[in-house]
Amino acid sequence: MAMTDRRLLLVHAHPDDESIGTGATMAKYVAEGAHVTLVTCTLGEEGEVIPGDLAHLASDRDDALGPYRVGELAAACAALGVEDHRFLGGQGRWRDSGMMGAATNERPQAFWRADLDEAAGELVKIIREVRPQVLVTYDGNGFYGHPDHIQAHRVAHRAFELAAEPGFGEGRAWQVAKLYHTAHPRSVLRRTVEALREADHGFVVEDVDDLPFGTPDEDITTEIDARPWIGNKMEAMRAHATQITVADPWFALSNNVGQEVLGVEHYVLAVGVPGRAVPGPAVEAGGLGEPHNRENDLFAGIG
Repeated sequence: MAMTDRRLLLVHAHPDDESIGTGATMAKYVAEGAHVTLVTCTLGEEGEVIPGDLAHLASDRDDALGPYRVGELAAACAALGVEDHRFLGGQGRWRDSGMMGAATNERPQAFWRADLDEAAGELVKIIREVRPQVLVTYDGNGFYGHPDHIQAHRVAHRAFELAAEPGFGEGRAWQVAKLYHTAHPRSVLRRTVEALREADHGFVVEDVDDLPFGTPDEDITTEIDARPWIGNKMEAMRAHATQITVADPWFALSNNVGQEVLGVEHYVLAVGVPGRAVPGPAVEAGGLGEPHNRENDLFAGIG
């Protein structure tokens, strides 16, 4: 398959999620000529604002944060080279639900409360228009347990099924070949924590076992080496200034827990036939030195 025929669709919950977890992958495939479509499910209205000079955006009375984050997302997409961005159901159709257990989970417009088939139907429209071979979203825990991430997983999986059913909705049925979940290997988390403890950065360092995410190494199927595009990812993350503090090569969210900006991003193939596994980048080449053989292309094995 020619790179220009490749079409990748990513489903993320809020502005900034795309840059943190998949930014390097997106920039790589755009640069190589693939069509990359980003679908964002909410405006991120409940995000915690970090910079003091932007604290006024968090006012419930003005509800100004969501529209502001739309601008941040546009700047991030420009940094990644992504020209095809959509809000699920249109801008503001569903609202950020806030963290699990918050009162905002119960708002009628909260994405957490969205009717599954209604939301999936909106995504089916995009799938049938774009006709991607590959779909990327989160695992069943939403990567770290946020209700909107969990709902994005549910919606993406339901749309994956419905898009292939000729009798559902409008447009020609389309079968997406591969569906992936984002992932963060436990070994990479351990190396990051060790490096953070040795560095002078000002961020909080947590034990790996205390982090709300992390995937066993043996479950990782796919490793995308997009280190040449880490600068694009860094620029995209900086565009989300309300949510992310970036101090190369580290970043932190509002909890100030340090994490590494990664140029190698990992995935778990949830549905589809895996491509040929190959060795990861060697230590001598500046790679991760992973002992695993994995796919190195999301489109691997697709004819």
